[in-house]
Amino acid sequence: MVPIHHLLSYIDEDAPFGDITSEAIIPDVNCSAVIRAEQSGVIAGLEEAAALFEYFQVVAERKIRDGEDVRTGDVVLVLSGNAKKILLVERTALNIIGRMSGIASQTRKMVNRITTVSPSCRIACTRKTAPGFRVLDKKAVILGGGDPHRTSLSDGILIKDNHLALVPLETAIHKARAVSAYRIIEVEVETPVDAKKAAEAGSDIILLDNMSPEQIRATVELLRSHELRERVVLEVSGGVDENSLHSYAACGIDTISMGALTHTVRNFSVTLEIQP
Repeated sequence: MVPIHHLLSYIDEDAPFGDITSEAIIPDVNCSAVIRAEQSGVIAGLEEAAALFEYFQVVAERKIRDGEDVRTGDVVLVLSGNAKKILLVERTALNIIGRMSGIASQTRKMVNRITTVSPSCRIACTRKTAPGFRVLDKKAVILGGGDPHRTSLSDGILIKDNHLALVPLETAIHKARAVSAYRIIEVEVETPVDAKKAAEAGSDIILLDNMSPEQIRATVELLRSHELRERVVLEVSGGVDENSLHSYAACGIDTISMGALTHTVRNFSVTLEIQP
C-alpha cells in the first residue's frame, strides 16, 4: 500500500481547511455507514480507503478483498465512528475506489479477451496515468491481472523515437548497456528491419510501435528466420483497442501495452450510505 502521507494529500486537497458543512451542522456523534457497489466488476482501492478512514479513528471492515469480483448492491466496506470524520473522508475514499475499480475492471476485461486467443500474452499499462495517482493506477492494473510496466523513468531503460532522433539505434543500445549490465533494455521501433537491428544489438525487449498486425507478423517471421525471436520479448503498442485486441494477440507477440487502461478511465460507481 502507498504511504499514508500520500493518501492524506488527497484529503488536504479536498478539505484544506476542514469540512465546513459538517462542522457547522452535524453534532459530535458516532454512526455507522456502508460503501456499496452500484455496478458489477472488479473492486479495488479498499485497502487505501480503509487506511484513510482508520487514520481518522473510523473502524473500516472490508467485506471483500481487492481484486475480487463484485455485483451491483454488494457492500464492500462497513464503517463505524465519528460522523464528521466519515463525511470528511467520504468523497476521497469513493474517488479512490471508483477510479481504481474502473481500471481493474477494464484490465480484467482485456486480460480475459486476450487469453482466449493467446494465453501466454500479457496486457500491460503505460506511464499515461493521472498525476499524483500513478502508484494507485498501476496497482489497479495489477489487481485486474495486468502488468504495471515501468513505474517511472527511473525504473527501466526504454529507448523511444525521440531518443533515436538524436542517437543511432545501435549506438543507443550499446551506450545503455554500458551503463549497467543489470538493467533490461527496451527499444521502440516502427519497422521489421529496425526490430532486427535492435535484436542484433542486444535489446532485451522490442516495442513494435503503431504497426499493423500484418507488419507485426512480418517482424516475427523476420526475427525467426535469423534465429533472433527467442532472444527478445516482443511488445506491441499503439493503435490497439478492445476491438482489435484479438488480431494483435494472434501475431505471436508477448505483451500488449495499452495507455487506455489508465488514461481513459470509466469510473466504477460506488456509494456511501449513512445507516439510520
